[in-house]
Amino acid sequence: MSTLKKYKKAENALFARVAARVAGWFRSLGAFFHRVGKAGRQKLTIMFIPHTEKSIFNVQLSFFALAGIVLAFGLVFFFSVFFTARVSDTSRKLQSRSEDLKTSREDLDAFREETSRLVTAAKRFEAALSGTLARVGIRATSSDSASQRGDLASFFETDELGRGGIREIGELRKVTDYLEKAVDPLGEVASLIANNSAVLSEIPNIWPIKGGIGHISMYYGQNENPFTGQWYIHKGIDISTFRTGDPIVATADGKVVAVGFDSGFGNYVIIQHSHGFFTRYAHMQSFRVYKGQKVQQGQVIGYIGNTGLSTGPHCHYEVHLGTGVIDPLKFLNIRSSAASASEGK
Repeated sequence: MSTLKKYKKAENALFARVAARVAGWFRSLGAFFHRVGKAGRQKLTIMFIPHTEKSIFNVQLSFFALAGIVLAFGLVFFFSVFFTARVSDTSRKLQSRSEDLKTSREDLDAFREETSRLVTAAKRFEAALSGTLARVGIRATSSDSASQRGDLASFFETDELGRGGIREIGELRKVTDYLEKAVDPLGEVASLIANNSAVLSEIPNIWPIKGGIGHISMYYGQNENPFTGQWYIHKGIDISTFRTGDPIVATADGKVVAVGFDSGFGNYVIIQHSHGFFTRYAHMQSFRVYKGQKVQQGQVIGYIGNTGLSTGPHCHYEVHLGTGVIDPLKFLNIRSSAASASEGK
């Protein structure tokens, strides 16, 4: 029992010391606040002394009031600096956005200008395409809304497109739609041109001398025979370059059916073509083809010479259709006539 009493006594002593220590802390803290309060309640007198004879103006402030005023001014200064920095940053951002907006407007103006140029070019394209299709007998493709007024009759009426969006976007959409619909007619034109080109290559219609050189020294029809002086029917045309050795070309695709020599024609070549056509090239210096060879339009078959019954270097050129003989100039003018008609339209 004595041991328990000793522990109890020690515990009470420890509690008493801790309580005394805590009480001492609180007393010290209380004394501190008392001194602070006493010092803060002390008065300060601020005197405003005018240079005139007016009465002096006194202002009495405690340390607490002065501290509050200083704190208030400090807060005001802090928030002023903070909001000034924020306003300056916002101003810089607005300036940057303004410059971006200006650049965007310039880009939009350029876009609208290019769109206007595109629409103008599309108008010219539409007119040219419509005319071309009309010449070759192909019906132009048109949208449902413009079916009664032509391909692009309502295409360029885009005022209503300005509502709810950029008007130029609507114009570009219509340009795209029209160009997509123009693909098929253009394909038909290409096919027609290809077919016509194939036909032209099968008909003897190009100049027999390579490079288009030379001149006609004797035309088809009634002429005076240079050897007998009598009138006779010249069944072809004579083309001269005043020299031997210039290349002679096939005037159409075909097959060589004869390569030989005749006392009148000299060295000659006969080519069979499609649609019943034959062509003869005479008075040649030499050959570059053989019998049975297939040749293409424009291919060199020999060279101008002075063989056979001839008064000088030239190429005698004939065109036969079936059993008849035709003036070659009627076919030599096919391409130039077609080109002139196309330019005139």
